[in-house]
Amino acid sequence: MAVVGSFPAPVAAETLEETAARFGIRQTVQQISLSPSGQKIAFIEPGPQGSEILNVIDLAGDGTIEPILTNSEQRADLTRCDWATDQRLVCMIDSVSEGSGVLIGFSRVFAVGPDGSEPVLLTPPNNMRALGYRQDGGSVLALDVPGEDDTVLMTKEFVPERTIGTRLANEASGLGVEEVNVINGRRKKLENPDSDAVDYIADDTGALRMKVRHPKGVGANLGDKQFFYYRDPGESKWNLLSEVTLDAQSAAGFIPVAIDSRRNAAFGFDTVEGYTGVVEVPLDGVGEPSIVMARDDVDVDRLIRIGRQRRVVGASYATEKRAVEYFDAELKTFAAQLQAALPGKPLINIVGANADESRLLIVASSDVDPGMVYLYDRASRELSEVMPVRQHLQDRTMGTMTPTSFPAADGTQIPGYLTLPPGSDGKNLPAIVLPHGGPSARNEWGFDWLVQFFVARGYAVLQPNYRGSSGYGSAWFGRNGFQAWETAIGDVNDAGRWLVAEGIADPDRLAVVGWSYGGYAALQSQVLDPSLYQAVVAIAPVTDLEQLRDDARPYTSSALVDAFIGRGPHVRAGSPAEHADRFAAPVMLFHGTLDQNVAVGQSRLMEKRLKSAGKPVQYVEFDGLDHSLSDSSARADMLEQIDIFLGSRLGD
Repeated sequence: MAVVGSFPAPVAAETLEETAARFGIRQTVQQISLSPSGQKIAFIEPGPQGSEILNVIDLAGDGTIEPILTNSEQRADLTRCDWATDQRLVCMIDSVSEGSGVLIGFSRVFAVGPDGSEPVLLTPPNNMRALGYRQDGGSVLALDVPGEDDTVLMTKEFVPERTIGTRLANEASGLGVEEVNVINGRRKKLENPDSDAVDYIADDTGALRMKVRHPKGVGANLGDKQFFYYRDPGESKWNLLSEVTLDAQSAAGFIPVAIDSRRNAAFGFDTVEGYTGVVEVPLDGVGEPSIVMARDDVDVDRLIRIGRQRRVVGASYATEKRAVEYFDAELKTFAAQLQAALPGKPLINIVGANADESRLLIVASSDVDPGMVYLYDRASRELSEVMPVRQHLQDRTMGTMTPTSFPAADGTQIPGYLTLPPGSDGKNLPAIVLPHGGPSARNEWGFDWLVQFFVARGYAVLQPNYRGSSGYGSAWFGRNGFQAWETAIGDVNDAGRWLVAEGIADPDRLAVVGWSYGGYAALQSQVLDPSLYQAVVAIAPVTDLEQLRDDARPYTSSALVDAFIGRGPHVRAGSPAEHADRFAAPVMLFHGTLDQNVAVGQSRLMEKRLKSAGKPVQYVEFDGLDHSLSDSSARADMLEQIDIFLGSRLGD
């Protein structure tokens, strides 16, 4: 069995630069796939800086890792490669381009042989008559098409063309579906384009069964309703299944995400007494919806799907730790056996399978273990190690993540996770409050490279799931973390006060660090209580809500962003850039110039306002990087600079 090449073992005298390099390196396995025969594995690993390398392992051969292609384009990421057949991989590249000051995302899909030969572009190129750009390169809906060899089912964005001087120009626009040959790229239209379609869904046999429409509202903006249509097997007529209303708080209505052909039913999510639950709806136009799984404490927010057909086998939710409940009796038994065989790795995910599911790729991990990829052979009942998820952090002692809770000012218990340095007594430590991004997200128990870096440097880290987080039902999410920012940021500040009250944190060595909305929360914490934290680090933060609204105007999602932010006095009050004069703690900012989630102008504005107010601020800008700063060198540099900044401010 193949194992990725070794990385030097950490030593006691490891320098800050070495520690930052280890934790900054992107994980070894970015994405992984098992071929239909189960004899080949493909996986994407990070290369130097922001590059990616596609590797193939032939399990029937000597099991060595063979790099077959490299993507070194900084503004493009190789994000996914799946086996269409044992002789062809289908891969996707996502990229960002700048045009008239607006960042535009593009995707492209191509097929390639297992040795990197005979590449074929599966996204049709624009011709000279095109009246616009094809941003969406297509999504693979099914790796197997019924009755067709070497063919995948893909969406296609149709771009209208000039008709002058020809009878062959395409006049249609919108999203349609085609069958595409992965050897020669030949295409066969299966579904005509729909200008309001945003997605399609195939069932577990590869048949097209559902269309998702999101009509425009005012102008070119997406409206506040989505419509889900289904059709019967072998039929072309679309029938309305559900209507979903989108607002600043939630999506009201049944959202189907998968179709079981044997049950002729759609699985999806809906609100069940204030919490998200899994619901099954028959696709016969007659049967009543039924609740498959719901809880009264947390959202059931994931479907568990396996195999090339992505069949639904269970659902998942997170209380203190994530739990999986399998609908499939055989898999339920198998999961229990696997858990017993890997007691130190309770987070177990099936990430790949061959055609008949006789071989499974599994990733098992924990809070102190970044994860190992295993191959399980059902016939021989053999479980073999393939490779670690983070090779460079293997065999390193990590800090244990402990579920905890603390009281907010109004007495509400706020859940979160506390991670202490290994061997620490947990008293009088330099400490960091680390709010999560989103805000429509939550922290979960498991390995976190950012948390573990800080722990390795001697910090206690508390990750609060403040009110405004998702996963705890609609009441906890409330009016979202922008419109109800005082509640969310109040919880973040109460996290810091609790660390001090419990004697965990030295009050003179307390910092707040965040990424995205977490960066916003870190900055806005100063507006509520400038004296609490002695240092603030914000990575890709929102800093001005009105500018966030303006940043969204060139995009079709602008009306939805506008509704999420809302109108009223909270907009200015909840914008840290509007209150730079209140800051008492020094600030460090990081941002990538190709950030489509939060425009780089947000950090530039914050730096300008802080400097104008005479406040200490450091700003590091990464040219050509996105919201996640997907570059190992940049991440390592950022970690090193954060550590130096915190050390100088917290007296380390």
